[in-house]
Amino acid sequence: MVKMLKILRRVSFLHFSKLLVLGLKNPVFIVPAMCATRKTVAKSYQLYGKKHHVNGTANAFRHALWNYTIAKACSKWSKNKERVLRWTEEITDWHENAFPNKKLAMLMDMHNNKVGRSLYEKHPDMELEAIVTKLKEMTEKSVLIHGESDLACHEDNLVHIIP
Repeated sequence: MVKMLKILRRVSFLHFSKLLVLGLKNPVFIVPAMCATRKTVAKSYQLYGKKHHVNGTANAFRHALWNYTIAKACSKWSKNKERVLRWTEEITDWHENAFPNKKLAMLMDMHNNKVGRSLYEKHPDMELEAIVTKLKEMTEKSVLIHGESDLACHEDNLVHIIP
């Protein structure tokens, strides 16, 4: 909880207000999303150490897993897949905007987030270890991009910007 408060202190009033609105719209998704985030970070550290913090393949893995695990956790509270995926997109987009990166890094993160949601849409019943295995395979094939125009060519692939 203390760590969460430290993180929220870095958020502007405008972004904090947007977070409150998101939470009020779907309060049952808040705790599952937080638990999914903790699981994702723990798994990313276990597999990649601190490498998941830079914009390489490990970061691509983390973003895709994050979106998959949020959607999966929230689906236990709502059987409406569209609602779950919309929430997952809204909360992860909120994160990307509240903690801004350079433009290409942000676009890379949002692309990999979308790949994770797409995987959930196609395979909603996969267990954590099965999706981790699938994402590790995808991570090995992650595509190095150099600009925004490269993203359109790799819609279903994970992407990274640091070799």
